Amino acid sequence: MLHPSYTDLMKVVNKDVEEGETKVVNSRYSIVMATSKRARQLIDGQMPLINTRGGEKPLSIAISELNEGKFKILSENAEEEEA
Repeated sequence: MLHPSYTDLMKVVNKDVEEGETKVVNSRYSIVMATSKRARQLIDGQMPLINTRGGEKPLSIAISELNEGKFKILSENAEEEEA
């Protein structure tokens, strides 16, 4: 079982969204894509944004980073504006 749960992670990601605004994350898929992308960055050599224990897997680190608010998921609208 994933800890924290998907719903907990979605609450963390959407905590700064004002009522009535479009949420950054609406599905588990968005959480999976963001954490897997961050895990790939860790595998490719980027340093973790949190303190880690020896032998901790990149995906576990990415989930912990997201849960602690160390990185943000950009909404599709924000990604289009950056391009």
